[in-house]
Formats: sequence, C-alpha cells, structure tokens
Amino acid sequence: MKKPLLVASLILAVSGCSTVSDWVGMGPDKPKPAALVEFTATAALSQAWKAESGESQGYLFSPQADGDAVYAAGGDQVVSIGLSSGRTHWKVESEAKLSAGTGVGQGLVLAGGSKGELLALDQQTGQQRWKVALSSEVIGQMRVQSDTVIVRTGDGRVQGLAIADGSRKWLYSRNLPVLSLRGSGGMVVRDDVLYAGFPGGKLVALNATNGAQLWEATVALPRGATELERVADVMGNPVVDMRQVCAVAYQGRVACFDRTSGAPLWARETSSNSGLAMDERNVYVSDDKDTVTAYDKSSGRAGWKQDKLARRQITAPLALGAWVVVADSEGYVHVLSADDGSFVARAQAGGAVRTAPVDIGPGFAVQTGKGDVVAFKLN
Repeated sequence: MKKPLLVASLILAVSGCSTVSDWVGMGPDKPKPAALVEFTATAALSQAWKAESGESQGYLFSPQADGDAVYAAGGDQVVSIGLSSGRTHWKVESEAKLSAGTGVGQGLVLAGGSKGELLALDQQTGQQRWKVALSSEVIGQMRVQSDTVIVRTGDGRVQGLAIADGSRKWLYSRNLPVLSLRGSGGMVVRDDVLYAGFPGGKLVALNATNGAQLWEATVALPRGATELERVADVMGNPVVDMRQVCAVAYQGRVACFDRTSGAPLWARETSSNSGLAMDERNVYVSDDKDTVTAYDKSSGRAGWKQDKLARRQITAPLALGAWVVVADSEGYVHVLSADDGSFVARAQAGGAVRTAPVDIGPGFAVQTGKGDVVAFKLN
C-alpha cells in the first residue's frame, strides 16, 4: 500500500500545483531526514560563485553551460552568468511564467512557459530572436540538434522546430495515462537520434531530423488496480553511450537497450522519482528511498549502495569522473566515491535542490528552488 503523502503528491503533480519532492514531508507527519553522516573528507569541495535566477515556483529548472557562460531560467527570468566569474552578463524578464529551461545551442538560449510559450533568446545579448505558442505547458529540457530545436509539452507532444524562426518541422505525439509525475519526460540526443522517455514506462527513439519513430521499448509496465498504482513514468533524462541507452521508471525498473534496435540488454527492479547517470563503468540510480545504487552498465549487476541519505529527497546523480554527486531538499550537496559510494565531500548550496547537479567543466553547478545558481569547485 502506498503512503498517503505520496498519493497526495501524485495528484498535485498532475495538476501542476506541486511535485513529489515539494509535497512529501509536509504536515505534522513529516518524515525526518536522515542525520548527516560524519566522515573525513578526501576531496576538496568549495563554492566558486553564486548568482541569481528566478524562483522555481514548483517547476524543475536546470542550468546549462556553453562556452564561457552558464544559462539559467526561473520565475519569469532568463540569465547569462560568467562561467569563471559568476557575474551576470545579461538578464531578461519575460512576460511568461516559465516552466522549463534552459536549452542552449546554435547561438540560442531557450526557455518554456506554463501556457506553452517557447522563447528563443540571442545567446550573446539576451535579445529575443523569436517566440512561438505551443499546445501546452513546456516541460523538461529543450534540445538543439543541428538546425532543429526539440521541445516537449505536457500533452504528450515532442516537436522539432526550425532554429531560424520556430516554425514546426515535425511533430511526434502519443496518448498519456491519466496520471503522471512532474519530472517525467526527459530526452537526450546522440548521433541524430532522439531518445525520449514517456509516462507509462516507454522509451522511444526518434529520427531527430524528421521525427520518425525508429523503435519503442518498455522500461516498465504499469501494474496495479488503480490509476495511482499504475503510475510507471520514465523519470529524468535517458543516458546514452556508444552501445546502449538506459532509463529508469517510477514503480518500475532501470533498463538498458541496444541503441540501434531497441533490443533489451538488461533490467533490474527499482523505483526512481528523479533519474539516473552513467559513466564508463556504471549506471547510477537515485531511487525513491533516497538510496544511490551503482549498476555495472554491461551486466546490470548491482555494485555498491549508499543508503545513508534516507528521506533527504535526493536529486538524480551526476557522474563526474572519480565522483558521483547528488543534492538534497535541505540544500546539501553530497559527493560520493564512484568506486565504492563512500562520502568524500559535502557542502551547502543554500536552498533546496530538486534537479540533478550539472557538469559545467570545470566543476559543477546546482540550481535551488529559491532561484540561486551555485557553482562548486571539486578536486
């Protein structure tokens, strides 16, 4: 039987009022986060800079680095921040309540709105290049592939738009289940193929040039007697390497598939409401019990587990060389060893973090619900 707080969070997530991480833990029965484990730091983690974007207002935003700048969105604002200095290069206030951002590429910075607005700003100046109205709330991360902007909306549509003016080039659409979680609907592009996860447990490969479906695979099958029990959404962005693409689902599995054919390679039962990461050795999953598990990416064999972050509502992980980084709802950033999952460093971001840390090379950045973008140095 599911916990009442989780059930309530699902309902609110569907209505767009909240997310799982916003709701779980509220009220008199708030589950107490696990105490922070004491350890001897073996890596140096320090804040490089902090800059401001807009508040998240319940939406999930991720900063993106490109060239000498980091781009972020929140509230009604889109900002460009100096990668080395942390100074704001430009800030644009839109007329839209933003729900997704940012996407960066081919000289554009992209942000989406709760009423379907898609904004394309000049990467150097912040000046608006174009704006289009889409069918529903913009969700997830926008992608830029060659001369195409790829964007998702909450009604199950993925669209390819011309980078010059936002006109539609192609449309892929599918029916969605009655209930879904905010944070589902991630996508990644590799070698002109778009891999997109969907509510209902499906992973789809599309031709990024024309939107044609190449294959469809099942990450998880909905199970249960009620709509709530049958929620089995692919969460976060899929991860990909030369051979395979992997994804994880809530109340489902982590699974890897052949990139070319979609044939299943391996799968393991788990449940995640945040997502996963991958490096040359492992697939790392943050599960809904706030345990980080490393799975051998060739065999699916479970390696180490870090379970000392229980009830801290951790983000999807970032695989960063010798380390795996997660953040939590109390604003702590935790650095784990990629070898055995032990704690190697910890720092404070200053506010709850809902989305995975982002590699900004050098170091990484997180975005808090209050709208701070915080960059860290790690060595």
